[in-house]
Amino acid sequence: MTYQVVVNHEEQYSIWPADRRLPDGWQPDGTSGSRQECLDRIERVWTDLRPKSAR
Repeated sequence: MTYQVVVNHEEQYSIWPADRRLPDGWQPDGTSGSRQECLDRIERVWTDLRPKSAR
């Protein structure tokens, strides 16, 4: 299965199956691949886990 990295307006990240419609409020960040590849990407870019509004 192919996944994609998605991000919301609070700059929180998640993975989502690439063949499924995204839930409202989430946008792809341009990364897709295996589950582990996507999780590795999130680990590299999401260094502050607080929502944007709490920073």
